[in-house]
Amino acid sequence: MSVPSTDLAATRAFFGPRAAAWELKFPDDGPRYRRAVAELGPPVGGVVADIACGTGRALPELRDAVGPEGTVIGVDVTPEMLAEATVRGRHRLAALVLGDAVHLPLRSGVLDAVITAALVSHLADPVAGLRELARVCRPGGRLALFHPVGRAALARRQGRELTPEDLRAEPNIRAALTAAGWRLDTIDDGADRYLVLATAKG
Repeated sequence: MSVPSTDLAATRAFFGPRAAAWELKFPDDGPRYRRAVAELGPPVGGVVADIACGTGRALPELRDAVGPEGTVIGVDVTPEMLAEATVRGRHRLAALVLGDAVHLPLRSGVLDAVITAALVSHLADPVAGLRELARVCRPGGRLALFHPVGRAALARRQGRELTPEDLRAEPNIRAALTAAGWRLDTIDDGADRYLVLATAKG
């Protein structure tokens, strides 16, 4: 999870103090992450990343998917989140990297697949952020935009109403992905989760 990268200090100030209790606050998300990674389908032996990985909920699933010969990377902008991922042993499954989601410290075309949870709607410039994810993926690489809670339930949790302007609504996310170099393959905009799968056009 992330908030607009235009103010990294504010992002870190928000997430840093919450890192240690983050997974205790959302204890039931594990199976949804597992299902999302399975549907993303990272290749065995591939190079995959969780961008804005937080405490690294997806990292065990990514490691299982790519196997011991694969490479798993977790990138987050908040040091405390990466520290909590380390406390939970996820540094043994993935390289944990401090970095901004819109200026990734990764080479172009290096990833076979990428997952990001609860990131896209927080980006100050969603198309630019999605374009950066496309940059680091090879042509044909796969993207999962994920949230373990459905849009309507999340809006209720945040005390707001859904509007047609919501970035994650199908027409809006399709347009943003297309502009950023992705092809939207499937969207599950359901009650219990949100999952978009897309392919890098190259």
